[in-house]
Amino acid sequence: MHLLAAITPHGFGHAAQVAPVLNVLRKRHPELRLTLLTSLPPAFLRGRIQGEFELIEDAPDFGLIMSSAFAIDLEASAAAYRRLHDDWGGRLDREAQRLRRLSPTLVLADVPYLTLAAADRAGIPAVAMCSLNWADVYRHYFLQRPEAPGILEQMEEAYRSARVFLCPEPSMPMPFLDRRVAIGPIATVGRSQAKSLREQLRLGAAQRLILVAPGGVNARFPMESWPAGQGIHWLVSADWQVRHADVSSYQDTGLAFTDLIASCDAVLGKCGYGTVTECAVNGTPLMYVPRPDWPEEATLLGWLQARHGALTVEAQRLESGRFADLVAPLHSLQPSPCEPNGASQAADRISAYFS
Repeated sequence: MHLLAAITPHGFGHAAQVAPVLNVLRKRHPELRLTLLTSLPPAFLRGRIQGEFELIEDAPDFGLIMSSAFAIDLEASAAAYRRLHDDWGGRLDREAQRLRRLSPTLVLADVPYLTLAAADRAGIPAVAMCSLNWADVYRHYFLQRPEAPGILEQMEEAYRSARVFLCPEPSMPMPFLDRRVAIGPIATVGRSQAKSLREQLRLGAAQRLILVAPGGVNARFPMESWPAGQGIHWLVSADWQVRHADVSSYQDTGLAFTDLIASCDAVLGKCGYGTVTECAVNGTPLMYVPRPDWPEEATLLGWLQARHGALTVEAQRLESGRFADLVAPLHSLQPSPCEPNGASQAADRISAYFS
């Protein structure tokens, strides 16, 4: 029993989405052999996925090329898609040959369409799972380009080749897919360690503790220039090497990332699937920086706002760092948690291919 999971490396959200499903499958099928096909950092994957796995550090897709945490390099992205599809037949043959060599029982894609098309060519069953697909994203940004019709035809055909496309709540509509199946939210529930964490950081009772999580893309906020003494303590990645009186590294806390989400007063980031659902299931407000041109944002934000868990952060605040007045109403936000039952529902569907 061999599962190959191909994961888009565009941020951490796709891995955060698929990891709970893999963990459920591992519990149900202890003998499961797992291969991951992605260029995401191995340490992040090991922190999310339980048990052993073989990692092939290659990315069959890229999603979009970002110029910052919130800005897409549209020209570079369009050029990358054009190069990919200029040699579509050759890439498809090479990927199908690789899948034949690996010989998985099933391919799970979140959500590289080249892998799905290659599995179909290799005669290997494949399941797609994601809250979005790159065909709809490509259509949103690049439909007017002369090469778009041919590229979209190949993308949509690849996605339609999947035996089923599992759409975890909340997902984009994806009307071109006939085999889509709605499932519940997918997220990891953390354990609140708020009391011990605040003691470790020596925080006063009135101080707000906010986790900064821009979503796994290459980004850094200018926090050295942010005012100190606002009644806020920030937890950021050690990679940022921030020197500030009110900033600590979240790695130094020793807590798992989802435990940090459950333990903080809020998360500062953007509306990505993993951030939105993990804030929701852990009852933690999201202070989000709007990305009005991101096609998934309306779906994610509407879902989170219905749970009273979203607070808008204007982009200029990231430059000024003045958040004192914004965090004041955090106490009035009481996100209504939801049950993350999508992982078990996805595992039900996937397990059928192992029988």
